Amino acid sequence: MIRKCLFPVGGYGTRFLPATKALPKEMLPVVNKPLVQYGVEESIEAGLNYIGFVTGRGKRAIADHFDISYELEHQINGSAKEQYLQSIRHVMDEGVFSYTRQKEMKGLGHAILAGETLVGNEPFGVVLADDLCVNDDGEDNVLAQMVKVHKQFRCSIVAVMEVPDDEIHKYGVIAGEAMKDGLYRVSDMVEKPAKEDAPSNLAVIGRYILTPDIFDILKVTEPGINNEIQLTDALKQQAQDGVVLAYRFKGTRFDCGSVQGFVEATNFCYQNLYLTGKGN
Repeated sequence: MIRKCLFPVGGYGTRFLPATKALPKEMLPVVNKPLVQYGVEESIEAGLNYIGFVTGRGKRAIADHFDISYELEHQINGSAKEQYLQSIRHVMDEGVFSYTRQKEMKGLGHAILAGETLVGNEPFGVVLADDLCVNDDGEDNVLAQMVKVHKQFRCSIVAVMEVPDDEIHKYGVIAGEAMKDGLYRVSDMVEKPAKEDAPSNLAVIGRYILTPDIFDILKVTEPGINNEIQLTDALKQQAQDGVVLAYRFKGTRFDCGSVQGFVEATNFCYQNLYLTGKGN
């Protein structure tokens, strides 16, 4: 049973400067909720109620968001405005939150390794809040889909999607053997390859389920591209030593790490969640 989910939220959000000079990028609002709350809601809905944040300097707003604001709640208690706190109150009631700091920004692999103290020796999910994923009514969210795959195969799972050739250089890309429709056994992974060097058009997005041996691999993983410890390199080693599966998920993903993707996500959520009352 997977109980825990790790959120690496220590990055600077430089693509959204100057807005992120003092505000964590994860707290940028997608209509009426901060980006990170969508990811936490997905985790809790998938049954991963123990939420661990790997933070950095200037990220206190994230911890404050998932805590009680006594002055605010007292001020609006009994008023019509109280309804606007319904979604965050539900998250706070259902989730258990813990925090640790990534002392240096040395890549996603380094951030996940910093979260070992929050996870311990058990499988866990990883959500990159930059990737906002939505699903149709009645359909499992992306993380819940991956939990079902993990229950069957008991190995690390990465979420993948097909991307155009001219965008392949933005992602980690897998090579693998198709086991059945939408599921691949990974044989190789390459971080941000040129399109002519990409082993496929299946790109990894910000949803993972990892087995705890990934920590031991990360501890001996040498810095890779950008002199950072890449999770891609550790997963490649894990695939060579055992099994890593890539799952082509069902749902819509928005790259909220880019301004264009953030605007697209905001428009979608406004039309399909906020106006319909599903996003409150």
